Amino acid sequence: MTTPPSRDGHAVPADLEAQAWNWLRLLRSGDARELDAKRFRRWVHSSPAHQAAYNAVKFRWDALEPPARELLQRKPEAVPRPRRRVGSAYGRRAFLGAAIGAAAAAGVAVVHPPLGWWPAIDEWGADDRTAAGEQRTLALADGIDVTLNTRTSVRRRTSGGQAVGLELIAGEAAIDLGAGRAFAVIAGAGRSTAEWGRFEVRHVDGKACVTCIEGAVRVEHPAGTRVLQARQQVRYDAVAVGSVASVEPAAATAWREGVLVFSQTPLADVIDEINRYRTGRVMLMNDRVRNRPVSGRFAIVELDMALWQLQESFDLRARTLPAGVLILS
Repeated sequence: MTTPPSRDGHAVPADLEAQAWNWLRLLRSGDARELDAKRFRRWVHSSPAHQAAYNAVKFRWDALEPPARELLQRKPEAVPRPRRRVGSAYGRRAFLGAAIGAAAAAGVAVVHPPLGWWPAIDEWGADDRTAAGEQRTLALADGIDVTLNTRTSVRRRTSGGQAVGLELIAGEAAIDLGAGRAFAVIAGAGRSTAEWGRFEVRHVDGKACVTCIEGAVRVEHPAGTRVLQARQQVRYDAVAVGSVASVEPAAATAWREGVLVFSQTPLADVIDEINRYRTGRVMLMNDRVRNRPVSGRFAIVELDMALWQLQESFDLRARTLPAGVLILS
């Protein structure tokens, strides 16, 4: 499991990171009592690792405040209404929900998980997960290779000790199958199954897209079933599934070659996609250009150059803040 770095560059264990966020949430909420303060002091001084974990999350929170305050001033609707799971302990998502109330009162908007600094709670149980900008290939069995794109979390599914599929919790995966047994990918409300060939599944922000590169893929959804042939694609969300569409697979698979390809894509969507590949966050604060179309090819390893090109093309001002935050206005 990938763990974030502390301020001195060392990795923070995931369990300590979660505990540190819970303490920070409580201390910033205004609900902390004297007993809580004593418990916190015992926790934070129990080891250098505990102190480092707290220092790391506090540094990130403090770095978020300036851009978040500006976001709240421009877009008050960006602050979601917090929700608490009944009967459950505070986790990272619960921390964020509670923190939003306190943060909003202080003039700070938080998008959860803030700046993508930690995985969402649904991703904690992932068997495999990639960090921002990371790609990894898993050889699940003879003839079954799965390549995970950036910020991707999956759970493996087996039967009788053999790989039969995976759950794509979030992110994007490319599946390469030799002739043999069926392999299924569950993403949100849909299940995509193939017996051979190549296909890709993307599951981001509750929306899924399945692209068949070679062979055939059966996509089952509560709203209907679609069968894809090579060079075909279908999109779905939790309640609906779209029609089968013809696509140019080279664009869909370009990330495997280290390239992002856009064709008449709104600038806001381009920024969202770039954010998946880099730590921190790019915030587009200029509504005038949000829907302006972008076409081009950008190397994943040179996304800072891509951002500079976008800045120049749309006459945007750029402001750099700590923790990888870039504001374009």
